[in-house]
Amino acid sequence: MIDKLEMFIALVRERHFGRAAESIGVTQPTLSSAIRQLEDQLNVQLVHRGSRFQGLTPEGERVHALALRIVGDMRALREEMRAVRSDLEGTLRIGVVPTALPMVADLVSPYALRHPRVRFQILSRTSAEILEQMDRLDLDAGITYLDADARRRRTVLPLYAERYRLLVSVSDPLAARDRIGWHELGGEQLCLLTPDMQNRAIVDRHLAAAGVTPKAQVESNSIIALVAHVITGKWASVVPEKLAGMFVSAGAIAAVPISGDSADAGEPIGLVMVQREPLTPLLATLSEVARQLAV
Repeated sequence: MIDKLEMFIALVRERHFGRAAESIGVTQPTLSSAIRQLEDQLNVQLVHRGSRFQGLTPEGERVHALALRIVGDMRALREEMRAVRSDLEGTLRIGVVPTALPMVADLVSPYALRHPRVRFQILSRTSAEILEQMDRLDLDAGITYLDADARRRRTVLPLYAERYRLLVSVSDPLAARDRIGWHELGGEQLCLLTPDMQNRAIVDRHLAAAGVTPKAQVESNSIIALVAHVITGKWASVVPEKLAGMFVSAGAIAAVPISGDSADAGEPIGLVMVQREPLTPLLATLSEVARQLAV
């Protein structure tokens, strides 16, 4: 039954029989047969069928929600039994908002030192993708902004407060400044993250609060692309303090602290996990390391 539920979850995730089969390493006939067997066992139709996947029936929607819970509990049970037999092992899939990527090694390094048989997949995702993929069991944990959505029905551990720097070329006159105000950025040629990124929404909010109309000539969902534009000397960007530190050391750009009443406290960034008692051994250890790292 569990393997059939996992195949059903894969089908809902991919919304395509062929892609779902490929994602879990089975043939399409095997997956189709498993879904029909599951329907026979439950005596309900789960999937609207035609020449291709056409969505779930109301019964299918309900079964999917229950399947996520059952499969999640079974994975936790398997992990618990592995931990009883030996040292921790397995794979932790952690989704991280791009602006928090520089700190992930601070979390993973002490964990890996204590438990060398644990593997880590660090995946760059938007804050919305992290929460969605955790709910689908595609991620075990996330490092993201601790807004109301992140806190809803989830275990949350604050890690640090995200503060901001103006990233400019070392040849820019602003590079010599000790500090700059948000209200001074109105005349700067900015390159910023795309509007779908939560960091961009935060930056826009700070600019608007300072009376500056948020605008950017260049937008990208890649931090590397923004830095490449800053290095040319034609653009400036606003990035988190931890991220700025990675690039300033190269000597081509400078990071000027941005001050303002609404921004000085910083945006809380933290570890987010699906609410489960008790936590699985892998996540319990991650939680312990995160508590030691929190500042």
